[in-house]
Amino acid sequence: MTEAKKRVLSGIQPTSDSFHLGNYVGAVKNWITMQEENDAFYCVVDLHSLTVEQDPTLLRKRTLTSVAQLLALGLDPEKCTLFVQSQVPAHNQLAWIMECVTGFGEASRMTQFKDKSQKNGNDRTVVGLFTYPMLMAADILLYQTNFVPVGEDQRQHVELTRDLATRFNSKYGKSFVVPEPYIMKATAKIYDLQDPTSKMSKSADSASGLIDLLDTPEVNTKKIKSAVTDTGREILFDETNKAGISNLLTIHSALSGKSISELENEFAGKGYGDFKGAVAEVVVETLRPVRDKTNELLSDGNHLASVLKQGAEKASEVADATVKHVYEVLGLIPRA
Repeated sequence: MTEAKKRVLSGIQPTSDSFHLGNYVGAVKNWITMQEENDAFYCVVDLHSLTVEQDPTLLRKRTLTSVAQLLALGLDPEKCTLFVQSQVPAHNQLAWIMECVTGFGEASRMTQFKDKSQKNGNDRTVVGLFTYPMLMAADILLYQTNFVPVGEDQRQHVELTRDLATRFNSKYGKSFVVPEPYIMKATAKIYDLQDPTSKMSKSADSASGLIDLLDTPEVNTKKIKSAVTDTGREILFDETNKAGISNLLTIHSALSGKSISELENEFAGKGYGDFKGAVAEVVVETLRPVRDKTNELLSDGNHLASVLKQGAEKASEVADATVKHVYEVLGLIPRA
């Protein structure tokens, strides 16, 4: 008897014109692997992006670009369910239920809310940022998810989801699978090219430290050749004393498949200029087909629409069944 596949779910926000290399190596690369042996659900979480003000035209464009990039990177709609969050109304329906079983105190303790609200001030912090973890809980619980691939910074939200599922199950009977966080061990942790002590992020002060997947080869080559390094000459992995070189070694290794020690031997006796040129070449050749395929997909709106329609239908079939059961156990009257 064949063992049932485990259900996994993860999402990514459409908050920029391009994913960066950290998104790919730290998250999407794992998604591609996990779709092979799991019942994988992946979504572009456009509703989550609304916690900050969005330009509607730009959000629509970025959402489609996000989907195209995921397909270009290797997500296969025949192996996983790829969809846009807002196209499955059950996310909003279950989110309200999650808000009503979450204590104000436990919601207030969410680290990301505290950090962002303190940074922005109360007057500029929307209620959606406060209830963001409850929507995330709904995202996960809707699909009876076994494992949630997330970064360490999202572990707290998954723990809240587990608490809410356990609480609901205890009060109303078995309704949700209690999910496990699958903390992704990134094949590499990619840092900012200009500040190699900070992870590569769109929230960085300058875009010069980002390797965007859709940037031209010329732009990414220039960024890599301008990457911050130390005053030495040796190509060695030493995150304390040679953070910039270590980051470039990590990038090369993650994309070429060569080990760090192999690269150290290969570039022994060579200067930083030669090494940066080699890193740039690996990055450019890895990202060229991704950029070309993304642009090709974006030029065929009908195909993207078809992929999203198929994904939303598959996701809704599972999500609607969960909401129907939850409504029943809560005593909500079904529509005739």
